Amino acid sequence: MKNVWSAIGVIGVLGFIAFGWYQGGYNQIVSLDQGVKSSWAQVENQLQRRFDLIPNLVSTVKGYAAHEKGILEEVTRLRSQWAQAGTVPEKVDSANALTGALSKLLLVSENYPNLKADQTFLTLQSQLEGTENRIAVERMRYNEAVQAFNSYQKSLFGKFFASHAGLTQEAVYFKTESAEARQVPKVNF
Repeated sequence: MKNVWSAIGVIGVLGFIAFGWYQGGYNQIVSLDQGVKSSWAQVENQLQRRFDLIPNLVSTVKGYAAHEKGILEEVTRLRSQWAQAGTVPEKVDSANALTGALSKLLLVSENYPNLKADQTFLTLQSQLEGTENRIAVERMRYNEAVQAFNSYQKSLFGKFFASHAGLTQEAVYFKTESAEARQVPKVNF
């Protein structure tokens, strides 16, 4: 009888250990997934801040640079394109394209001394630069969360827990895909 109780005790302890292992692994993959989603939400918050500043910046530049209509239209088009993007990869592509267009827009200001001295423009430019820095930080945090999630998901036990949690899809990094986005924009007059 003593051996039966010992066997039941050992089985109970092993069952408790197995349950704890399963619960910890499952909770980790869910936590990593939520970290990716939370980080992406922060990226979107900063991108939204950028997109909220753009109409003010464009209208300020319009007054000084009426013949730069092509750049202004491109910024406006890309801003609306981001709002219509439905998936993370589409939003990443749209945000990267807009970054290049904004660089061109800010380069235009170099040719207009009055614009460079305009307090509204300087304030908007400063806010946009601060927002760009925030976006860079949030992109980095997002990519770190994606890296942690994808790495765990590909590990031996992570694969098991990811499949049990229904999280088998790899998270997408926020990176620059196009060669154009990697180059310094050129503005010719």
